[in-house]
Amino acid sequence: MENKKPSCCQVSRADFMSFNKAENEQTIQENSVSKEGMVLLEGGEYLMGTDDDEGFKTDGEGPVQKVKVDSFYIDIHTVTNQQFKEFVDDTGYKTEAEQYGWSFVFYQLLPKDFPGKLQQVPQTPWWFATEQAYWYQPEGIGSTIEERMDHPVIHVSWNDAVAYCKWAGKRLPTEKEWEYAARGGLEQKKFPWGDELTPNGEHYCNIWQGEFPRHNTQEDGYVGTAPAQSFPANGYGLYNVAGNVWEWCADTFEIHRNGKIDQEKVSANISKVMRGGSYLCHKSYCNRYRVAARSSNTADSSSGNIGFRCVMDS
Repeated sequence: MENKKPSCCQVSRADFMSFNKAENEQTIQENSVSKEGMVLLEGGEYLMGTDDDEGFKTDGEGPVQKVKVDSFYIDIHTVTNQQFKEFVDDTGYKTEAEQYGWSFVFYQLLPKDFPGKLQQVPQTPWWFATEQAYWYQPEGIGSTIEERMDHPVIHVSWNDAVAYCKWAGKRLPTEKEWEYAARGGLEQKKFPWGDELTPNGEHYCNIWQGEFPRHNTQEDGYVGTAPAQSFPANGYGLYNVAGNVWEWCADTFEIHRNGKIDQEKVSANISKVMRGGSYLCHKSYCNRYRVAARSSNTADSSSGNIGFRCVMDS
């Protein structure tokens, strides 16, 4: 029987309500290119996707197919607050969340006396549209990233990620590249480190423990984001390709049936692929921290658990 549960980990602006979007006419000049903090992955073939019963067939995780990728460089971790700050300081860039004036925040991360406007999302009531929740104040008014400069930047849309990549002289990974990198050289394993979620009782990723969405036991040490370079790296030296924050990919989200695009599964609002799951993923609901799992969101959406990493042609 197909698992049709929606993702607890992501929420879309388009599904929430319609807002007037400010025109973004920001011109981004490409910065000097640096390969620091990246690793070179030699191209090759691998088995992409899964036919596992634990997968979400409605997400198009299968069937398993042999695909080929060329060699490329990839960031060893997601772009951090410090790195994004350097981009903003250099360009004056305003994210789409700042243009809208709000973004989505998980309810347990908000203070009880939050001074700004909040609006609960009906379909996923653990999310709140939060006034002035931006990358530099991730829980809205009164919050700060001062102690989280090494954490993944969040509240960034796909468009924001593309702007950063252009400035850095890089690009977003294709979905094929992302999964190739995330697998770390292992073939058809559930996770970047193997098939067991907690080998020897140790946590290898930042996801939800306990009863979602009410109680997080924080057995992995975190309730929100963890530092971008935390937990054991995979076989290619990449950190947090499972859990922590969703990662934008370059591709438009499509589901293929018999080699053709299933047009009924293509959203009227063009959605972009996201991979890796987040700190809100839990097996009882989302279960998308598996390496073959995939999801999507509209290009202007942002939330407190979406980030990105960059790649570059070799």
